[in-house]
Parts: sequence; C-alpha cells; structure tokens
Amino acid sequence: MAARSLAAFGAVLAACLALTAATNPGFVVRITQAGLDYAHQHGITVLQKELAKLKLSDISGDFPVRHLGKVRYEISSLNLRSFHLPYSRISLVPNVGLHVAISNAFAEVDGNWRVKFHFIRDHGSFNLKVKSIYIKIDLKLGSDASGKPTVSTSACSTRISSVDVHFSGKFGWLYNLFYSAVESRFKKILEGKVCDSVVRSVSSNLQHYLQTLPVTAKIDAKAGIDYSLVAPPMATAQTLDVDLKGEFFSLAHRGAVPFPPPVLAFPPDHDRMVYFGASSYFFNTAGFAYHAAGALVFEITDSMIPKGVEFNLNTSTFAAFIPQLDTMYPNMLMKLRLSAPSAPFLSITPGGISLQPVVDIQAYAILPNTSLAHLFLLSLTGNVSATIDVKSGHIVGNLSVGRMKLSLKHSDVGTFQVRMLQSIMNICASSILLPRVNERLAEGFPLPLPDRIQLSNILVQFHQNFLLLGADVHYTPRERR
Repeated sequence: MAARSLAAFGAVLAACLALTAATNPGFVVRITQAGLDYAHQHGITVLQKELAKLKLSDISGDFPVRHLGKVRYEISSLNLRSFHLPYSRISLVPNVGLHVAISNAFAEVDGNWRVKFHFIRDHGSFNLKVKSIYIKIDLKLGSDASGKPTVSTSACSTRISSVDVHFSGKFGWLYNLFYSAVESRFKKILEGKVCDSVVRSVSSNLQHYLQTLPVTAKIDAKAGIDYSLVAPPMATAQTLDVDLKGEFFSLAHRGAVPFPPPVLAFPPDHDRMVYFGASSYFFNTAGFAYHAAGALVFEITDSMIPKGVEFNLNTSTFAAFIPQLDTMYPNMLMKLRLSAPSAPFLSITPGGISLQPVVDIQAYAILPNTSLAHLFLLSLTGNVSATIDVKSGHIVGNLSVGRMKLSLKHSDVGTFQVRMLQSIMNICASSILLPRVNERLAEGFPLPLPDRIQLSNILVQFHQNFLLLGADVHYTPRERR
C-alpha cells in the first residue's frame, strides 16, 4: 500500500513538473515604464474624447427654504462643452495590474434653468465650471481562452472638489437658494458618469485594441507562429511582462515539440519602451516546423549554376573526379537534391547565434526519358553564423557559412575521392543554396505587435539561450472618416 502511494505521489509530482516546464515561454514581451507612459498618453487622449461626449440628464427638484417654503427648480439642455485631463500618470501594481491617477481635470457645461418660488418665476441660461476633478482607475490584466490578452476596470472612483455656476437672470438672491442643491446633485451625477465612461472606454477601446495582437501569425504556406499567452501579463515594480508560447508550427500537421523552452534571464535594461526576448526554443521550433512540413528540401539543376562559374552540372564535369560516370552515364545532365536529414538546431550565447547544420546531397543523372538515376549520396556539414535585425516589425536574418566538410554516405557508381568534389559542393552551397535561404530570411518573421505599431531605435543583444531585441514604439491612430 505504501509503495503504491509513493508511486502515485511520484506520478503526480512528475506531472506537475512537466506542466511547469511546459509553461515556460518561448517568447517574452517586456514593456517598460517608458512604454507604459507612451501608451498612457494615447489612452488618455482617447478617454478625454470619450468624456467630452458625455450626455447629462436634466436635473429638477424642490429645495426647502426655512420659513419660506420650497424653491422648485429645473436644469435642462445640459451641454458638456469640454472635458480636459491635463495631468495623469500610470503606475505598475506588482502582481495586480496597472493604476491610473488623473488629477486637476476640469470641464465646462452650459444649459438652461427655470425656477419657481411662490409667485416668482424666472428662467435663463447658465455656465458651470467643474474644477479639480480626480479620477482613480485600476486595470486588471488577464488572458482569454484563445490566449489573447484581456483588460478590464477592476475599480474606478471620481471626486469633484469644486463646481462654479454662473446664472444669467435678474434675481441673484434667488439662485443662491437652490445653488447648493444643484451643486451636490451635479457632482454626484457627473462622478458616476465619468466612471461609467471609463469602464466603457476600457472595454470598447482598450480591450478591442488588445485583441488585435496576433495569437497566431501565418508566415507562408508551410508554417505559422503561435504567439498565444501562456499566463496572464505579470506586473512587477518596473516592467510589465507578457509570456508568449513563441512556437513555430507546421500548417499541415502540428506535432509536439520534442524539447522544452529554456528559462530566460532578462538583463535589467529599461532604456527602450519595449523588449522582445526570443529564446533558442523559438528559433529551433522554426527548424522543427519546416522540417516536419517537408520544406527543407532544395534542388539544383544546371540552369541554376551562376554565370561565370566554369563548370556545368552534368556527368562530363563530374567524370573528371568520378571517371566511371563517362561509361555509365555519358554526357547527361545532373540534378542535386539537398535536404536536411533532421531539423537544424541552433544555439544562442553572448557571442551570437551559431549552428552546425547537416545537409544530405543526393546526386542524380537525368536520363534521356527524364527519369532519374541515383549516383551518390553525400553529407555536408559546416559552421554557420547569423546576424539579426528588425525591419518593418519583422525579425530578419542573414547567414554566413564557414568551413564545410564533405563525406560520402552511399555510392551507386563505385568508389571515388570525395575531397575532389569539395570545391564544386562549396560553390553549390555558398553561391546557390545560401543566397536563396538568405532571401527568405530577409523577408523575416513577424513580431507579435498589435495594429498600427512601428518600431524604431532598434537594439540587438545576444544572451545565454535567447536573443534580446529592444525598441521604441510609434503608434499611428486610425483616421476617422
């Protein structure tokens, strides 16, 4: 019994550890205080416009005057002429979310008034100035079932310190009788309206905008990237961290990735508005996805040999190194099929990105009936380094190949000296294959950005197991028609 209990405990512990490992992000977005301040400026601009659209209902009532009776008043046709939010700040609340504090806001309202007191009746217009408005907003951050970020207003309070009203009319003493009643009711109504507008603006504007963050980004016909959140955004004392899955996947068949994402140790940099941490897992799942999709295959024919290269891809050229080709397949064109026997695996260190891919090169002779005859199978290995940049919201790269080594895996034409083919294969790899790979890498892979965001002042740093990209942000508001 004890043994079974211990085994069950071990199984549960293993499952918990596996689940914990699975939640490690492959990609992290870190927003600094500078980034939050920039987003806050645009958010306050939107909120100010929303508050200026507030519709205020009419106010009416009776105000008792001691020993004199009641004053009957009506305030109607209220028009909120302006609402200004000159001072505000946003701050991080660790493990909770965000706090927005607005101070010294002010507004101006016009309207009509009507009053009845015994046999006295009067009416006119008024101008009301609301000063020293203080608004406090707490924002809760989360994620939905699809892995998109969510935001909601968890708390809102509004306090109005001062209301000044100027009535046009003949009986100044009469206005003073109901002024205090109008002031207190107006404060209460406007305070409630402001928070109602805040809640609506957060849910309709901010939440809607966050939903433009792509959960999956289709790259091409073969693969996509999973940018879904693996946990709700986490606020610390200095940054807002968003952990994303950061995983490439094959569009044809999405299988489990056979390696876990590493833990990312971010440096304490805060100079840029936003930082992106792309782990080695992120890049290696790209190789895994494209390999699974059968995309890591490339064929070279004679027509693809660059001009100026003094050889043709045919058996006559290769017969200089493999004499038996002249007898077996005389004067025939050839085809080389390059493929990766396994997914390439790169490593990231403070020194940069490096990988040692293995490429199989299957050589064929093209027979007169266009069928293919197997000649030999080579294995090509080499040291490859990469440079990384960000352009138009995409991670772009360029590969450089170092020393390459060639070996024979199988031959259908007898034995030969493989080293004699080294120069030809170097040309095929560096002058034909590599430019096409770099052409694809120059198109890049999209970063997880919401709509209408551009990056500038790019920073690229290499750390253990991850690439750090820093940038400032520019947001372009949607033009209103």
